[in-house]
Amino acid sequence: MSQTKNHLADQTSPYLLQHADNPVEWYPWGSAALERAKNENKAILLSIGYSACHWCHVMAHESFEDDATAKIMNELFINIKIDREERPDLDKIYQTSQYLLTQRTGGWPLTMFLTPDDQMPFFGGTYFPNEQRHGLPAFKDLLQNIADFYQNRREEIGAQNESMHNALQNIYEPNYAKVDLTPEIFDSYNQHLEQTFDAKHGGFGNAPKFPHPTNIERLLRFYAQAKLSGMEKSRSLHAAIFSLEKMAAGGIYDHLGGGFSRYSVDNYWMIPHFEKMLYDNGPLLALYAQAYALTHSEQFKNVCAGTTSWLIREMQSPEGGYYSTLDADSEGKEGTYYIWTREQIEQTLSKEEYATFAPHFGIDRNANFEGSYHLHTFSAEKQLCAIQSISPNKFNGLINNAKQKLFTLREQRIRPGRDEKILSSWNALMIRGMAIAGRILDQHAYIESAERALNFLRQTMWKNQRLFATYKDGKAHLDAYLDDYAFLLDAILEMLQARWHTEDLNWACEIADVLLEQFEDKNSGGFYFTASDHEQLIQRPKTFSDESTPSGNGIAALALARLGYLLGETKYLDASEHVLQVAGHVISQSPMGHASMLNAYEEQHFSPQIIILRGQIDALTRWQQACTVGYAPHRLVFAVDTNTENLPSALAEKTFRDSSHEGVTAYVCQGRRCGMPIENFEEFRTVLNKTSIQPPG
Repeated sequence: MSQTKNHLADQTSPYLLQHADNPVEWYPWGSAALERAKNENKAILLSIGYSACHWCHVMAHESFEDDATAKIMNELFINIKIDREERPDLDKIYQTSQYLLTQRTGGWPLTMFLTPDDQMPFFGGTYFPNEQRHGLPAFKDLLQNIADFYQNRREEIGAQNESMHNALQNIYEPNYAKVDLTPEIFDSYNQHLEQTFDAKHGGFGNAPKFPHPTNIERLLRFYAQAKLSGMEKSRSLHAAIFSLEKMAAGGIYDHLGGGFSRYSVDNYWMIPHFEKMLYDNGPLLALYAQAYALTHSEQFKNVCAGTTSWLIREMQSPEGGYYSTLDADSEGKEGTYYIWTREQIEQTLSKEEYATFAPHFGIDRNANFEGSYHLHTFSAEKQLCAIQSISPNKFNGLINNAKQKLFTLREQRIRPGRDEKILSSWNALMIRGMAIAGRILDQHAYIESAERALNFLRQTMWKNQRLFATYKDGKAHLDAYLDDYAFLLDAILEMLQARWHTEDLNWACEIADVLLEQFEDKNSGGFYFTASDHEQLIQRPKTFSDESTPSGNGIAALALARLGYLLGETKYLDASEHVLQVAGHVISQSPMGHASMLNAYEEQHFSPQIIILRGQIDALTRWQQACTVGYAPHRLVFAVDTNTENLPSALAEKTFRDSSHEGVTAYVCQGRRCGMPIENFEEFRTVLNKTSIQPPG
């Protein structure tokens, strides 16, 4: 083993620490590596990945743990390792660069070669094998060729870098006029989405199949707005609900432990890529809870219960924040923790349990994963109850008993690795999901969990009126990004609806002010991904499309407008409007991929419904619960105890009509227009029914 110094040992990222013992002389991104590259005139080998990334592990085992490969890397390059979850700013830049260089979509591991003086990329790719195969060169050969190219083709590289620099600047500073969106964009989006809808298996497109919660939420919102406007868009509703049903029944959902894996490798949602990401499960939890409000589906309610149980049991730290990911691999192989042999299941269950469990989850069929079984629903409850002449209660009892036995046995296995860093943006997505699910399903435990996570962010990640992006092992660091601020603002507004804390509203205003002061493009509108005082990089991205997480600009536009309507604060409303104006052209040209932006535009065009309930805490509960019946994505409800003090003036003026009134008063506003206060509960319910889609029955 080489004795070359590796510089990752003091990092907090579990991904970087996985490489701390490599014979490669890895550096984290920073001045030490960048200055050394300049001084020694060596190209930079930049490797970007994350701890739950399967192919990152493969490339590490094949190349980065190999002494011969490491020797070449150390002699010819300055090697920098980046956790894309801690440094999404760098990942966005170099993923874009990889596409410009190769005209191919990127991914992880991302392998880029940069010039040392300006960190401009001149060659890139993703995974490279240790031996030549699948049309890819051997990594050792590639290293030699790239180093030779760098030493002998400087003029070509310089010309290419100049072109790359111009291309990167033009991507986010396009030269076109601002475009005002029109409501026709919603139909255009739906038409695009319906063309890719899989009517047989649910979801959109072909394998690999991702859940795309922003797309499904957009379909539900489109259906609801059309329904309230007197139109019927049943195909949108069917595409959304059917997709949610198929995902919940599929192997992408963990039927024993709860929670969703990253994506399905097939069209049937049967076999997942087994990693579990916090940023997937937060939006999916919110989505299933909202779908439950619309349908009262027990399946959706059970998914929420399973996902929250997994989250609280396995992903919430003792300090309160939520961990980031669970690996796909355990014991050196993907999926090992989750799969079963038929014999294991037969030996664990009673004959009666097995007789129902086996056909339900396909254990009576051929193995579906490398000679073993991964649980996927093949025969539905209604079908099996008819075949076996058992009641639904009997069926559920047998299945639940079987699940509990198998879960207990699975708990004894070697667990997948867990990335225990705590990210502000991903925590905010989960806080939002827990708050929404807790409110709709009337589960205080969900809200309590979200409260712990929110308190952790405020106490640990918020310092000197600024937010940190990541935390681990007692250390919060790295300046936060647009997504951190925007997602947190959105999450706080959801938490305020679950329970009112005036100090959280004040914090929301502070976060919104940082967005405007540090991230807003004052000239063109919209928000940059990095703050104005962030480290200067080769590009300052400003993106509007949804990626694996919702668009930071889309969530900022939505949350700022909601805060602006709540407080009557025009600076927040103006900033939201400017986002939509600058993004109007790209959205109108390509609606797909901009669901979050369209949600923000929907609320700008139709205006959200803001309800403030004011009364004694005990009396408020019935009124507050009435607001959660039915699906109303455009509605925000804030229940404020009469004894609450220090309300912002805009709220205090709106809700102190009669301090001697002992009941509840509802103040219902649509955008900037407010109706007369309502003190009669049945009158209030009538208003609610007119502005929400009620579940069947």
